[in-house]
Amino acid sequence: MKQNRLYDEFAHMWPLISPPHHYAEEASYWREALRDKLGPGRHAVLELGVGGGHNLSHLTAEFDATAVDLSEKMLDNSRQLNPSVEHHVGDMRSVRLGRLFDAVLIHDAIGYMLTEDDLRAAFATARAHLRPGGVFITAPDDFSETFPGTWVSHHTEKRNDLEFTFVEYNFDADPGDNTIQSVFFYIWNREGDLTIEQDFHVTSLYPIATWERLMTEAGFRVEKRPYPVHEDGRDAYLLIGVV
Repeated sequence: MKQNRLYDEFAHMWPLISPPHHYAEEASYWREALRDKLGPGRHAVLELGVGGGHNLSHLTAEFDATAVDLSEKMLDNSRQLNPSVEHHVGDMRSVRLGRLFDAVLIHDAIGYMLTEDDLRAAFATARAHLRPGGVFITAPDDFSETFPGTWVSHHTEKRNDLEFTFVEYNFDADPGDNTIQSVFFYIWNREGDLTIEQDFHVTSLYPIATWERLMTEAGFRVEKRPYPVHEDGRDAYLLIGVV
């Protein structure tokens, strides 16, 4: 099964797979954390692993944003949605833009950091781009303590004569390692003419203590805040690091 097709051949489908309006509630927690730590004003923020820019689109009215992602095709989505944002192709583990920001954000793309060294590198990138007193915010989808085991989600979106259904199947193939697996199914129904494709993703699954330890090692004072965004009610957290 091909892996990570979402960020290449199916990137143009992202607005249907995970529509921007689905992120309004999530973004409110990021906005609240930013305001709490930075205060009023139009602060400069950098998002690493921005993807299609859907979470960021709810913040650009209040913050000056710069965005980085590995996928040029996903950045095309963000450029259309967030025309005021400066975009760069880059790896969150190594990119250096040569300037400082008031905040660095990494949404669920942090889940693709599969090793502790990957996480260290991403945290070092965040730290390297922050002014003194700056804030780093990230939000892993799952922690070892919160992963519910095998679960499935799905939704359907309609656009003109196209009905698109996205199905996500998540499971832990090896409880002894620090990863989980996800199979995505993309189903296009155009007036009864069906097309079905599969996609495979591997993301990290670490204990909360690992995240806190590695962020502390990177030079952050770490805070964990409730982030009640999952439809099934399982616990989630924003991890906030202050320089």
